[in-house]
Amino acid sequence: MSDKKRNIELLCPARDYRAAVAAVDCGADALYIGANQFGARRGATNSTDDIARVVAYAHLFGVRVYVTLNTILYESELADAERLARELIDIGVDALIVQDMAYREMNLPVELHASTQTCNMTPEGAKFFEDSGFTRVILERALSLDEIKDIRRATTVDLECFIHGAICVGHSGRCYLSRSQSSRSGNRGECSQPCRLTYDLVTERGEKIIKGKHLLSVKDFDLSERIGELIDAGVMSFKIEGRLKDDNYIKNVVSYYRQKIDEALASRPDCKRMSVGRSEIEFTPDPKKSFTRDGGEYMYSGKRPGVASFHTPKAVGEYVGCVATADRRSFKLAGRVALNAGDGLCFLSSEGIIGTNINRVEDNIIEPNRMDGIKPGMEVYRNYDHQFSQMVERSRTRRAIDAECVVRLSAEAIEAEYRDEAGESVVVRRSVVLEASKSAEKMRSVAEEQMAKSGDSIFRVTSVRVEGAEWFATAKLLAEVRREALSLMASKRAELQVEHDIRQDSGEARYPEVRLSPQHNVVNSLSRSFYKRHGVEHIVEGLDSWRSTHGERVMESSYCIRREIGECLKQGTKLRDRLYLEHGRHRYRLDFDCARCRMNLIDCSEAMERTTKN
Repeated sequence: MSDKKRNIELLCPARDYRAAVAAVDCGADALYIGANQFGARRGATNSTDDIARVVAYAHLFGVRVYVTLNTILYESELADAERLARELIDIGVDALIVQDMAYREMNLPVELHASTQTCNMTPEGAKFFEDSGFTRVILERALSLDEIKDIRRATTVDLECFIHGAICVGHSGRCYLSRSQSSRSGNRGECSQPCRLTYDLVTERGEKIIKGKHLLSVKDFDLSERIGELIDAGVMSFKIEGRLKDDNYIKNVVSYYRQKIDEALASRPDCKRMSVGRSEIEFTPDPKKSFTRDGGEYMYSGKRPGVASFHTPKAVGEYVGCVATADRRSFKLAGRVALNAGDGLCFLSSEGIIGTNINRVEDNIIEPNRMDGIKPGMEVYRNYDHQFSQMVERSRTRRAIDAECVVRLSAEAIEAEYRDEAGESVVVRRSVVLEASKSAEKMRSVAEEQMAKSGDSIFRVTSVRVEGAEWFATAKLLAEVRREALSLMASKRAELQVEHDIRQDSGEARYPEVRLSPQHNVVNSLSRSFYKRHGVEHIVEGLDSWRSTHGERVMESSYCIRREIGECLKQGTKLRDRLYLEHGRHRYRLDFDCARCRMNLIDCSEAMERTTKN
């Protein structure tokens, strides 16, 4: 039986180089970052040169860098996509996260990770990607723990799952809601987030069941208390969402999950973290103080209601109390949480959310910059903690690799050997004539002090052993040897090669389906070739390339509005009418697949336009 420990990875977003450094310093084991094209977040792009800088810094700590090339590719883009992929490989990225199977056909010498946009929800699907050469499968966020265990039992491939951040209400890669309302498509990195808009829930007879609510807006993810269970279930990579988030978000959330994962690893001796180095931060992380839509566990424990946020798609923040009294200029807060000038507040009302900032605080009397709509009895939330944000922004963060030193003094030389926590070592020898020391004890103390300093290096010297303290060396000479040794250690770490698991596609695996629908996103010849080689007999052109989505399924979801409002068809309901969602001129029929416990949205917008014109 192998005694090799399982690697466990904290995977963090990086909007740019600065965010990448913050994530590494706060404890990331891996980063995912967008290139200048073909990524699912058009607002988070980076040049190849900037990504090379990220790779250079991250690899010092054994932190891996994955680049998101996770949009679908049209025929005219294949050459540019392959050129970019090979440029990224040349600068040393560790993997490409892809949706389009064209990349698999390019025979790229790099790890390929099957993006969550490939809608990884079944053991059969995950096993197929494993057998067709993918190193990792990134799981759909709507899976339960039991479903993840089923996938693990069927595979040996690395499994990655999201643990924090925003959730797409539609199954990843199978949502065309944005495309149905504009030319912008999530599969092309330009989702307009229409799921966060207000909708009316309407019966076929025209009766409005719910009016003007955010019926598709689900709460954010927070699986921080489930990390141990997920490790035991076979997940090895834990992903934080947020490539558009700022540096404060990165520092706070990454630091928090570093602590949570380390706690889980402490009781699992068969597991170890992926990278090296300990992070030092000057604040107590609290993810509730960063952007979050009232984080929950979504479908982790199975299909259930209470996962949506009908009143607002925004981050309401932490509950601080309720309005006791109010006048024209101020209100009194009934609560124990201390508020400060500069804090951002929001109030829940029957009409929606009211937001304001605090100008002045005296005891529990709050003077905001506006009082419009604030009334006694309203619940109050703080969605921006000014003092905490300032503390995070101003705090110093440092990541350092533990190292030990042995310094040997003799009549003709000084020799220093440094060895880091990963076992890498260097020896620096300086030939020099040394005289006998007057006090071996004092010489030992001076040598220990000098060789333990690390300055602005990436190392933290945790112990120094002195041999030959009966010989005298100046503090200046010792410092020179130390600086040279630590510099050589850093250079050696920069040259280390990250171990990769690059796999080939034998072509023998059979895709679980023989017919691909428009929702399978096949829009180029290489992708068609891939699926044909793997047993697919009929392929319909991907929906994103269609002129109109009218009459087509534009969302498949594990979330169900009927379940959310207590009108589940399987549990008995009086509301048997066919239901529709409407927003302006856009209309969607809701189809309920009760056998699989899923909800589908069918685009009926054009038909509604014709009815209106008539």
